[in-house]
Amino acid sequence: MKARVTVTLKSGILDPQGKAIEGALKSLGVDGIASVRQGKVFDIELAATDQAKAEAALKAAADRLLANTVIENYRVEVLS
Repeated sequence: MKARVTVTLKSGILDPQGKAIEGALKSLGVDGIASVRQGKVFDIELAATDQAKAEAALKAAADRLLANTVIENYRVEVLS
């Protein structure tokens, strides 16, 4: 089973990397950039066959390791 955990900063949290990317895009002449926020993506393969158990395990992993839940949100998607 494959899954994806996407971690992003919460709204209102300063994102210096996003600002740097925004500035770089503008300096490259990419038009229409209003703002950029960056995050992390974890593609994970699981041996589990039960989708609900896999999702629960991934949420536990995100809470304990993959995301700093004080400043970050995460989304778990079971892909197959």
